[in-house]
Amino acid sequence: MNRGVCWIDERVQPLAEARVPVTDHGLLYGDGVFEGIRFYAGTPFLLEEHLQRLRNSARAISLDIPWNNESLSSIMAEVIDAFDGEDGYLRLIVTRGDGPLGIDPAPCRTPRLIVIASRLEMVDPATRTRGIRLVTAATRRLPPDGLDPRIKSLNYLNHILARIEANRAGADEAVLLNDQGRVAEGTADNLFIVRNGCLLTPPVIDGALPGITRALILKLASDMGIEAREQSLAPYDLHTADECFLTGTGAELIPVREIDGRMAKACPGPVFQRCHRAFRETIRRHCEGE
Repeated sequence: MNRGVCWIDERVQPLAEARVPVTDHGLLYGDGVFEGIRFYAGTPFLLEEHLQRLRNSARAISLDIPWNNESLSSIMAEVIDAFDGEDGYLRLIVTRGDGPLGIDPAPCRTPRLIVIASRLEMVDPATRTRGIRLVTAATRRLPPDGLDPRIKSLNYLNHILARIEANRAGADEAVLLNDQGRVAEGTADNLFIVRNGCLLTPPVIDGALPGITRALILKLASDMGIEAREQSLAPYDLHTADECFLTGTGAELIPVREIDGRMAKACPGPVFQRCHRAFRETIRRHCEGE
């Protein structure tokens, strides 16, 4: 079975054979940016939005991306064509490239592009159906004056530490709070709650990544007449919510059944189910031609 393919250094190869030099500053210092993109029926979903966010992240860290969108799309098409399956997950990575030891990025002259196609399941189907368990992590989201949450950099260590907490607690995912105790996001996903029929999600200023799927769900909810908005949330709001669910490119939409030992009132709840149906219909319309 094809377990994945990778475009690196101008060619596609099996993922297991792909190699990055140990002098790449993306490996040495997390100096780079990335995007995750789902593809359905061989078509990348919301590609324009993902590429724009990739470029915004790169610009924020003064990293040049010499490939235009047409070139990136062509490379992605080549990778998808070599992948064993019509549905999958793409990871676009741009690193600062090779350079000498030392954090100074100036000697890194040539950025490196890596495009991976593989399968990604955040949770198994059975867990997705019944809903996941969340815990609030002690690890806090990095503040904007340290590393702006809008930058999808290769540095995810604080998210990894939060995920370790979830693993040790026997939970499926962790919620990160910001330095003021407000809800920011999950380790690899955005978070929504429902209260009295209103859909709420933490604002970017509280530490949430401006997720592509998050933005789509806000729009779809509004189109369906569901009141939806950004609002600062505390753990109390999670513990007393009518519904809770996670969104993300990797996650898609995942209902939550338990948060810090408190059971959600409904899982999957009616608002989640409406949003999920609209989400799948959007995928069919944009990628599957239905």
